Amino acid sequence: MLPETLAPDVSRLSDYAYDWALVDVETSGLIARRDRILSIAVLTFGPDGEQTGEFSTLVNPGCDPGPVHVHGLTPERLQGAPTFDQVAGRIGALLQDRVMVAHNAQFDYDFLAHEFGRARLHLPVTQRLCTLALNRRVEPPTDDLSLASLAAHYGVSQTQAHDALDDTRVLAGIFRASLAEAVRLDLPLPLVPCPPRQDPQFAPKPPKTPCAYRNPGRFTSGGPLVQGMKVALSGETTTSRAELVTRAVDAGLNVMSTVSRHTSVLVTNDGTSGSAKARRAIAEGVPVVDEHAFLVLLKDVHPGTPHGKRASGSPATAVAPAAPPSSPTVPTPPSVPAPRAESTPAAKPFGRRRVLVLGGTHEEASAARARVVELGWAAAINLSASVTDIVLLAGGDNDRRMRRVASMGLPVHDPVWLGAPAPQPVATPVRGGAPAAILPRGGVLDLPDLPATARWHVGASWAHQRNCEIDVVAFVLDEEEQVSGDGDFVFYGAPESPDGATRLLCDGPTEQSVTLDLTALPPAVHRIAIAAAIDGEATFGDIGAVQITLAPGSDAPAAAQAALDAATSERTLLLAEIYRRGPLWRFRAVGQGYDHGLEALARGYGVDVA
Repeated sequence: MLPETLAPDVSRLSDYAYDWALVDVETSGLIARRDRILSIAVLTFGPDGEQTGEFSTLVNPGCDPGPVHVHGLTPERLQGAPTFDQVAGRIGALLQDRVMVAHNAQFDYDFLAHEFGRARLHLPVTQRLCTLALNRRVEPPTDDLSLASLAAHYGVSQTQAHDALDDTRVLAGIFRASLAEAVRLDLPLPLVPCPPRQDPQFAPKPPKTPCAYRNPGRFTSGGPLVQGMKVALSGETTTSRAELVTRAVDAGLNVMSTVSRHTSVLVTNDGTSGSAKARRAIAEGVPVVDEHAFLVLLKDVHPGTPHGKRASGSPATAVAPAAPPSSPTVPTPPSVPAPRAESTPAAKPFGRRRVLVLGGTHEEASAARARVVELGWAAAINLSASVTDIVLLAGGDNDRRMRRVASMGLPVHDPVWLGAPAPQPVATPVRGGAPAAILPRGGVLDLPDLPATARWHVGASWAHQRNCEIDVVAFVLDEEEQVSGDGDFVFYGAPESPDGATRLLCDGPTEQSVTLDLTALPPAVHRIAIAAAIDGEATFGDIGAVQITLAPGSDAPAAAQAALDAATSERTLLLAEIYRRGPLWRFRAVGQGYDHGLEALARGYGVDVA
């Protein structure tokens, strides 16, 4: 039984009082659309924190159980266990009318959604809460946010890791303690509506065969096709579309689903048809050939330059990544100063001080946060357990968080404090491991190789908003700063790239993240651009700073972080990019804003926006 201090009765606090269903699953792998649930446990709790139900079972997946060395569930142990469809009704009854809670909740939710879908049943979950996301808001002084580290911090005993029932009981203790911290800090709970806009039933199309060659540019009349040329097809053809695509791919051409200024040639039997592709080809000056001419050209496609090699005559010096592309509908804003090619800007160590700026105009608050970073400290954007100091600008004493600041006994300073000689470090607990790098706008960090099972997580968070929503998106780009197809635009409606290497996660109304498996990206991928867009009339001047973090795993400590302040009128903000530089991958904090919306940004990257 947990200590009473870890089981607060919040039944009278409407913002925190729900019926809860805590869930943990053990699975045969990490991909919900492919792998299966091997065991599941569900514990239910009322708003008063009292447990009301419990269920756990092994599940026979009808397939290889995967990494037995992790979960210990051998085929022999699973033989004779019920199949998921045999227990789905029992599980659904426990989930009904409750908020589902899990550690890394989107993982568990996606697996449940696919299992219920295979059983042709509706998953009765309307909201979920992730204890990882909740503790990212709380920011306890732990080495990382794994279940084991949080259990040790909150004094919850753990006896058998990767056992669904024991993990769920540990989760219950962590959730109770985290909920108490959220109440103390007056933090809104990161509740996510289900199914989220990132519909877990989304099944990406099989990835197209990556083109092994760089785009040599436009086709010229009378000349040959060259491997790597970007080819688009439009309209009716005598030869089946599938056969044309197969023959073009086999010849080393890059078949695209859209037309952009980087398209080498459009194949159509009616260039005046008025189709969207034909109109775009005319507007961009893209050459057009008919089907017969294309088939003749396919008989003699000239060799191209493989990705990773320079084209003949190209300069050897690597250049900094380009600013987002412009187009007739995309105004080009002032570019972000690029880091010098010969060196990486020094990343300042994570100071013991974490400073929250309250009040002031957007410009004043932005300048204060910039000064915090200059001093080598971290600029906080939300009140959390790790905040050490408050800087109070004009009007800040009216901020609703000041009541919590007073109860926590945090020192409050006027802006002059930031201009004085740097104060001595404060005696606060320091997380283990290497300190996170505090990056300025435009700051760059070289990325080390990760273990085969690890992914980079780029997280974005902001202050709680009541009059708008913010959507994080990612563009997977080639050397021409263009997507290779619409599947390389990752957003709420299509949250996973076809190859599974890039994925969008939603952890609440103030936090979204993009996960990247750099080892699974095709060689054509040169850069992944991560942006945020406002759905509503607000601007990023109204939102305030957006914090980005880079971590080598969902529960790992941050390797780098930055507080990005756009100016007053932007509705789209390029947050960060991960790009190739020779044999290395690099992370760059960008912070470049645009007045136009997401549609214009997507078109600039070559996405065919309906």
